[in-house]
Amino acid sequence: MFSKSELERILTDAVGKRVAEVDVKGVLGSGLRNKGYVGAVIEQSVLGYPADNKRRPDLLVDGVPVELKTTGIRRSKSAGGGYEAKEPVSVTAVRPGEIVHEEFDTSAFWEKCAHLLFVYYLYSHKVSSPAEYGDFAIKGFEFIDFDDEDKALIEHDWTVVRDFIREIQSEYPQNPESQYPRISSELNRHQLAVLDTAPKWPNPPRFRLKRQFVTLIANKYFGGKFDQLPTHYSSLNELERECQRLTRIYSGKTMRELCTQLGIERKTVSKRDAEMVVVRMFGGIAKRMRDVEIFNKFSVIGRTFVLTKDGRKTEDMKLFPIDFDEVGDESVAFEDSAFRANFADSSVLVIIFEEPGAGRPFSENVFKGFELLSFSDAFIEREVRSVFEKCRSLIVNHELRIEPQLRKDGTQRVNRNGQPREAPNWPKAKDGVVFLRGTGMNSAPEHKSLVVNGLYMYPQNLWIRGAFIAGRLRNLSMDQELSRRHREL
Repeated sequence: MFSKSELERILTDAVGKRVAEVDVKGVLGSGLRNKGYVGAVIEQSVLGYPADNKRRPDLLVDGVPVELKTTGIRRSKSAGGGYEAKEPVSVTAVRPGEIVHEEFDTSAFWEKCAHLLFVYYLYSHKVSSPAEYGDFAIKGFEFIDFDDEDKALIEHDWTVVRDFIREIQSEYPQNPESQYPRISSELNRHQLAVLDTAPKWPNPPRFRLKRQFVTLIANKYFGGKFDQLPTHYSSLNELERECQRLTRIYSGKTMRELCTQLGIERKTVSKRDAEMVVVRMFGGIAKRMRDVEIFNKFSVIGRTFVLTKDGRKTEDMKLFPIDFDEVGDESVAFEDSAFRANFADSSVLVIIFEEPGAGRPFSENVFKGFELLSFSDAFIEREVRSVFEKCRSLIVNHELRIEPQLRKDGTQRVNRNGQPREAPNWPKAKDGVVFLRGTGMNSAPEHKSLVVNGLYMYPQNLWIRGAFIAGRLRNLSMDQELSRRHREL
């Protein structure tokens, strides 16, 4: 048992030190296999108590049960900077035989989640042995008692899972286990905002705080500021209904008209302003959706997509940055990777415009509405896994190379600055629906800041072919509300 002041003193003394410096019990050199090596050091060496796998919370702090979560963070590769959580935070097991008889406030889940202590460490490089965890720095700690708004979100998601299991047991009384794999597939993308469940049955699933939700918590602790919308949304369904309302108000207006109506002053209107327009529609002031708190909580990213008058794509869609240290680390399975989690945990709010004609300025594009897209397990297995495995193979087998870009007649293509055009041999758009593409200001060497296997290249992102997205949207009449339902790819 600790007093809060005592615990704060102990942890404050550890902040700024490397894990190896505080490992006075030699946990990292014990030879024991432990996925949570840093957590074991905090438990046994810093706080001085043995590892405990029991369902009750780890600590008593001034008589209050507190669950300790040692959480890895890393520098974000996105343009917004800051930190990102290395992985979701596991809370407790989903036990179908028990949860169906529980209410949220007295549930085993809430007993573990009501009072949390996060200890953050910086996961600065991939590791190949327990000793290498000793290099990581302890960055900070915070006690977390969720406010009413966040508790309502968590309770909503927990209740969705419980009611889904109740429904399964009612409809399949002889063999409910045959339907339990649906818990970790159907619900995660369609109905759960801040929680998910993993792995899939028959492996015992666990409730987890989503990686993006943990990322938001960590960035707020480290000083990040996020725009608060004037309206509270308690679920993705409520967010979708707001999209429907906004579509009724603003559909049919040009980008220039939207900027004028929403008080955005621009001499030249560009595609980059579309997210600001959407945030203003929702009543916010941020320039990007990634700076709005609720979109971070719900793991919703915004992407602008322009269709031609006949419903065809005008360009491909940029999605997520890539952690090549993770891709090249054979100890990280695809199922546990951020590469997969970006698709599995996120929804894409597509901001749909229609161009009046080729070559016309973006200010003349007409807003048509929203579509909230998510990625099915089938899509992830079919389209995403193959890209991950190809990238890993190129890295670990040292087959990655920079190739010249040639014209159809075989001659070298050259950029405006005279540099020969070239690109890494990552999977390209011609190879599949999901592919890699680099982004840079120009082809000068100083803009090629990413180094993989000793090769310099532009920062790389995962993209999805625009023709694929357009094909999914084309089934909807452009004369109807585009935001009427959540669609899964």
